[in-house]
Amino acid sequence: MEELFIQQVYQVVRLIPEGKISTYGAIAKAVGYPNHSRQVGHAMGVCPKDVPAHRVISSSGKLSVPSFRERLEKENVVVQDNWKIKDFKKLFWDPLNEI
Repeated sequence: MEELFIQQVYQVVRLIPEGKISTYGAIAKAVGYPNHSRQVGHAMGVCPKDVPAHRVISSSGKLSVPSFRERLEKENVVVQDNWKIKDFKKLFWDPLNEI
């Protein structure tokens, strides 16, 4: 994966406000690679601690990484028993509209 792509992904993810969530696909679109959501996921798997990877989830509204549940709940994001985010649409942060 290209280093520039990874750094762009991290820059966008750092902008997601506390208590909001975005998706791998939305981040991919924001950096100009709309078909690279999986690569965004890979970048999140190896990101530095200052990148809030827990705020990036699948487009179905479901957590991909169960250990992120606690971090999201500390930000008042409700994670249901089926690992889906309650009020996904309300909490969704779209970088294309927000940046």
